[in-house]
Amino acid sequence: MRLASRDDGTRDGRLLLVSADLARSIEADAAHTLQQALDHWSEVQPWLQAEASRLERVADLAAFPFDPAQCLAPLPRGHQWLDGSAYLNHVSLVRRARGAALPPSLTTDPLMYQGASDHFLAPMAPIRVADESFGIDLEGELGVITDDVPLDADAATAADAIRLLVLVNDVSLRELIPGELTKGFGFVQSKPASALAPVAVTPDEIGAAWDGRRAHLTLLAGIDDTPLGRLATGPDMTFDFPTLIAHAARTRPLGAGTLIGSGTVSNADGDDPGRPLAEGGRGYACIAEQRMAETIRYGEPRTAYLGFGDRVHLEAFDARGRTVFGRIDQRVEPIP
Repeated sequence: MRLASRDDGTRDGRLLLVSADLARSIEADAAHTLQQALDHWSEVQPWLQAEASRLERVADLAAFPFDPAQCLAPLPRGHQWLDGSAYLNHVSLVRRARGAALPPSLTTDPLMYQGASDHFLAPMAPIRVADESFGIDLEGELGVITDDVPLDADAATAADAIRLLVLVNDVSLRELIPGELTKGFGFVQSKPASALAPVAVTPDEIGAAWDGRRAHLTLLAGIDDTPLGRLATGPDMTFDFPTLIAHAARTRPLGAGTLIGSGTVSNADGDDPGRPLAEGGRGYACIAEQRMAETIRYGEPRTAYLGFGDRVHLEAFDARGRTVFGRIDQRVEPIP
């Protein structure tokens, strides 16, 4: 199934079922919102699946064109947003960029923080920031939305709780991060609202690209008309999604609708910190990595963070070149 939330003037939107080619959609009869569906997944899922199958099968169904510009985030607000950092190449580069040591448990214990979940940005909503000097950055990553996860769940239990996959732009304000982390109490101001691509998909929709633990897709990131990265989401993900979920549930249960992020997708390049696309590398899903790679090569960063008027886009594709979640396409704007 492919699910979206149309903006109907309410906070949680109206749940839509979307065709496989992301061209047509219908309002879901089985649930009014995505959170309602997640709260009653075992009862609602068969009905939603039947509606989705009918949408693909019946040409004269009362469907209407699917328009991402009319969509909120698939989950416009969630009970919990926990973002991991599963790609160790990214962890290494961004920590070097701010002069922070790598934790001794880097390869054995996932990094994770709790972000703001009361408002996820729509896929085409602007990124509004008070000041360009905050170091505005995109971060392209995948995420999973879970059913209820019991306290101290193991990885197998966590895997069974995965209901949906999403594409995330985890917006970061890089110049605010060091000052916040120095206090020893984590991110707040440096992590504004994240955006979600217009469509959330059940794992079966990507076929063999989902191995039960990771999604093997190609993530494209760009700024304005310039490609930034063409990254493989599977091979360099050290901590898979069940591991991240079990980590989050070690001391507390997770409610249905919890969103767990992979952290910024990043591909290692041998001993190289990562080459840009123009030099035959896979590029980057955030500017901070590119700046760190430039610092290692040239002694200083050469790429600026985002400024007002810049436009960022993220999109993930399967092996056949089909878009999976639709496109995140956001412009950076000052606060009105």
